[in-house]
Amino acid sequence: MKYMLMMTTTAQSWSSFGAMTTEEVRAHIQFMKDINVELARTKELVDARGLTMPNETKVVRAGAGGAPIVTDGPFPETKEFLAGFWILDVKSPERVYEIAAKISTAPGRGGAPMNFPVEIRPVGSAPEV
Repeated sequence: MKYMLMMTTTAQSWSSFGAMTTEEVRAHIQFMKDINVELARTKELVDARGLTMPNETKVVRAGAGGAPIVTDGPFPETKEFLAGFWILDVKSPERVYEIAAKISTAPGRGGAPMNFPVEIRPVGSAPEV
């Protein structure tokens, strides 16, 4: 079954990256790379990406005649934002929980686990027509 794992964070937590040393940032990035290599080895990885900062986000809605209306987003009152995601194809919910828990332990300052939340959502499929 395919799942999307979404790594969320807050602006406050994200700003902690600025307080991390170059070595701590490298350790964090290497941790993520290592997870992706392992998931590719086990053939569970479909895709994984980090995302840009929220100030680069746009929200699009259809306007008159279907023309795009583009606004900045997320809005200032947003407390959490999506920092990155994985699409995995795993055999059981227990396996995806195990992977999400491991991702949550990515190292932060002093190598301590960041324990950020990882949202898990099954990827649906279109009904047959």
